[in-house]
Amino acid sequence: MFKVKVFIKRRPSILDPQGKAVEKGAELLGLTNIKNTRIGKFIEFNVDTNNRIDAEKEVNDYCKKLLANPIMEDFEFSLEEVK
Repeated sequence: MFKVKVFIKRRPSILDPQGKAVEKGAELLGLTNIKNTRIGKFIEFNVDTNNRIDAEKEVNDYCKKLLANPIMEDFEFSLEEVK
């Protein structure tokens, strides 16, 4: 079994309105040095296989087909074997 950690973030060319809103909030709090805030997603789950190649393929498919929007987002993931 593998524990998976997925990081999903908007592509640099895509505007991030949530990031801009948070950055504006920081400015209103007097935090004036905060710049280029981008908001992403972090997802954890397990893959029930002992074969790393099969796990990577399944996670890649899961991210492409369901977790990330392939038009606007990029993703990366890591696998950690659970014993």
